[in-house]
Amino acid sequence: MYILGISAYYHDSAACLIKENEIIAAVQEERFTRIKHDSKFPKNSILFCLKEASIDITDVSFIAFYDKPFLKFERLIETYLAFAPNGFSSFYRSIPTWVKDKIFQKSTIINELQNLSSKKHNFEEKLIFSEHHLSHAASAFYPSPFEEAVVLTMDGVGEWTTTSLAMGKGNKLEVIKEIHFPHSLGLLYSAFTYYTGFKVNSGEYKLMGLAPYGIPKYVDKIKKKLVDIKDDGSFHLDMKYFNYCTGMTMTNKNFDDLFGGPRREPESLITQKEMDIAASIQQVTEEIVLKLATSIFKETNISNLCLAGGVALNCVANGVLLKKKIFKNIWIQPAAGDAGGALGAAFAAYYLMMKKPRKINFNKDSMKGSYLGPKYENKEIETRLSKLGANFIKFNKDKIIENIAIQLANGKAIGLMQGRMEFGPRALGARSIIADPRLTSMQKNLNLKVKFRESFRPFAPSILYEDLSQWFEMKDYSPYMLLVSKILKEKRIKMTDIEEDLFGIDKLNIARSSVPAITHVDYSARIQTVHKETNPTFHAIISKFKEITGCPLVVNTSFNVRGEPIVSSPEDAFKCFMGTDLDHLVIEHFMLNKIDQINASKEDYKDKYELD
Repeated sequence: MYILGISAYYHDSAACLIKENEIIAAVQEERFTRIKHDSKFPKNSILFCLKEASIDITDVSFIAFYDKPFLKFERLIETYLAFAPNGFSSFYRSIPTWVKDKIFQKSTIINELQNLSSKKHNFEEKLIFSEHHLSHAASAFYPSPFEEAVVLTMDGVGEWTTTSLAMGKGNKLEVIKEIHFPHSLGLLYSAFTYYTGFKVNSGEYKLMGLAPYGIPKYVDKIKKKLVDIKDDGSFHLDMKYFNYCTGMTMTNKNFDDLFGGPRREPESLITQKEMDIAASIQQVTEEIVLKLATSIFKETNISNLCLAGGVALNCVANGVLLKKKIFKNIWIQPAAGDAGGALGAAFAAYYLMMKKPRKINFNKDSMKGSYLGPKYENKEIETRLSKLGANFIKFNKDKIIENIAIQLANGKAIGLMQGRMEFGPRALGARSIIADPRLTSMQKNLNLKVKFRESFRPFAPSILYEDLSQWFEMKDYSPYMLLVSKILKEKRIKMTDIEEDLFGIDKLNIARSSVPAITHVDYSARIQTVHKETNPTFHAIISKFKEITGCPLVVNTSFNVRGEPIVSSPEDAFKCFMGTDLDHLVIEHFMLNKIDQINASKEDYKDKYELD
């Protein structure tokens, strides 16, 4: 029995296919269309999933959509009525779209499904709708290694819900508590993302990365004026400071006045004020998450916690939660945002609607390392690279691993494409840019010459799990790069008095440890533990690098440039390689050296990118 899960029409469209309780494939639509956060119907993602299973769309038993459009429309109407006559212009702009496209989403989805098959088929009887936060909760609980767990989901907003608590046991899952719109931790964080000049729904990572440069001097102001936090972690926003209910912006003039002026213009200079605001909202977010977790444990006394929803991608808050040891075990869905809703909808259909028994692997989750996307065989790669006019050398498996490690040790930056593409926002060694973390200049060079992004952005380490405790203040599995921990004191470099007194961005170029390229200004790092069982090639590369250098970790950042999705195909990888200062490109057994590519210059490819 096959069940297809779909998320679409808001942001991060995706598709997932399960067979019984096994995940066959899952992928975001943006990886095919090359439109970041693409929200359109995930036609290409569905076709990939079907191809992976060698079936037709008509062979699928059920198709599960990740939320309920009519409930969202109800929330829209009720919100506009509650704030009327304010927001009429926003209402006037959005209602035609809802009437034309979103109210009748069921028929739209059916038509799109029919277009995927040459056979006439009754898709209506197969199409079912989950609820948004139930889909998030299902995506977190059912693939987890727990028989029983509490599930906390936090995001911007689903239909009405912004935060939910669910209880999962065996194949059962029930949402028991909710916080409703407009009171939202995700939207609160996004409001500050907007105010500091970053893009909502993508700039939240930047705000989190900026926080360690600042001082949390606005915490009291945020808690006194913007958000009332109760002892149990529930919260209430004062809506007179926000504009997202009825307007086209996240914040309003009251918000500006509270923080001493208008929002930072995008791409303008980042000042100490933005850094302090980032530090402040990050601390408030952590307080809410900790209070929620503490009250949940006291109420349930269940030792396992699962997390999903966009807020669960705040790996700094996750790291704080882990360190507090409120729960014995924590598992976070790697595709915690809306893309993962496709997976949750499919599992909800299988376990809740069909009441199928659940099989649990108590030693590991069932996400297969989140390597659930496309993979290319060597013969096809050779054909595609040849058509691109690329110059390359093919090596056997052992030799390509050795060559990668040698070039890393020589200070080269490498675009790595191998195995099945990752599902979710993190690159986990299948579509990654990797480099030597020991080099003091590597972080700045990668940001400015390869990623074309802000110089303050930190990079993550991918470390052999068996060496984790010798480098970082944690011993837990972190295969999905969703936990932050600090580097051990013995690996740190002692700051001079002058260096200790530096503020803000002046801290950037001070080496903080023996692996400065992955050590943030507060000695933290967003860690990926690499396991031989889930990614043997990446594990072998890092192991060989360790053999050469003594260092069991590498810099790992997503294989893309700013404004582009992570690469999917060999063509995507070659284009990114040629448009940046990457030294080498490796696709499975093929290695390309930049200086050997004589048919195209970097400038020929660089201007093809849409940089934001």
